[in-house]
Amino acid sequence: MASLQPAEWSRPRGFSHGLTIDAPGRWVVLAGQTGTNDAGEYATDDMAGQVRAALTRVVRLLREAGAGPEHVVRLNWFIVDRDAYEESGPGIGAAWKDTLGRNFPTSTLLYVSGLVDRRAKVEIEVTAFVPA
Repeated sequence: MASLQPAEWSRPRGFSHGLTIDAPGRWVVLAGQTGTNDAGEYATDDMAGQVRAALTRVVRLLREAGAGPEHVVRLNWFIVDRDAYEESGPGIGAAWKDTLGRNFPTSTLLYVSGLVDRRAKVEIEVTAFVPA
C-alpha cells in the first residue's frame, strides 16, 4: 500500500488522503461496529470509551479474518454528538494508539442525528486489504 500525498498539500493528521494497492490479495469488509462488549452491552456512555470498545471489536473481527490493524485501508465513522467527540479527543487518540497503532488509513467522519442502537454514540465501518 502506498499513501497518496501531493507534495503541495499539507499532511493530514490521523488519516491518509488516499491509498493505492497494487498486489494480489483479499478484501475484508466489516459491518459498522458500536461500543458494546462481547455480550452486546454498553459498559459506558462515554464517547472515548465507546470508541475504544468499537475499535477493539474491529481488531477482533480483523483477527478472525487473518488480518490486523495494519491492513485497514478505510474507516467510516458515524458520530451522534459533535461536542462529545471533540471533547474526547485525547481519549479517542489513546484508544486509536492502543488498537490501531500507527496505521492511518483513509477515513471519513460523519455527524448523524442518530443510530439504530439509541445508546450508541459511534459506529465504525472498516475495509481492509490483506496482501497474498
